[in-house]
Amino acid sequence: MEWSRLFLINSIMLGVGLAMDAFSVSLANGMHEPSMKWRRRFLIAGCFAFFQFLMPLIGWACVHTIVEYFRSFEKLIPWIALILLGYIGGKMLLEGIQEQRSRNNGETQLPDEKPSGSGTASELLLQGVATSIDALSVGFTIANYGLVMAFVCSLIIAVVTFVICVAGVQIGRKAGMLLAGKATILGGVILIAIGLEIFFS
Repeated sequence: MEWSRLFLINSIMLGVGLAMDAFSVSLANGMHEPSMKWRRRFLIAGCFAFFQFLMPLIGWACVHTIVEYFRSFEKLIPWIALILLGYIGGKMLLEGIQEQRSRNNGETQLPDEKPSGSGTASELLLQGVATSIDALSVGFTIANYGLVMAFVCSLIIAVVTFVICVAGVQIGRKAGMLLAGKATILGGVILIAIGLEIFFS
């Protein structure tokens, strides 16, 4: 493919399509942590954008080098996404249920206590991998691109993902404020549902 308006449109549309899972997880993260600061919102969106940038490039490289091995690995992608998102969602779900029980028992969170939804760096990385691993398959879609075009396409995908995920976190925060204690449970359910959707589709 040559540099053209069509290339730009295709790259943006790929970005929108690939960002939907990351958007849903960002939504769940925002619901899980309504008091989230802007720095963390950008960190979450940046993490998803980085992996959505990296995975298509890895896929492109695999197509141009170890295509047969990559085809075999591709069958494992839904299982990996299901396990990772199921683990993170299940953990969030349990935290939400425990939080709800504490509220019902009249226990309150101390002001200096870390919010249950703050999540660790390792959990965020797992979310980034789980929501972007299907983007490896985009390597087949952009296999006819040169290295520079594949890089630019992946960069556009990352920018689109970043913008969509910042919006997702913001929407989730607003919903989390409205739903109070039930937001963590709903966030966990959303993550598990995304894992199942990736697996079955």
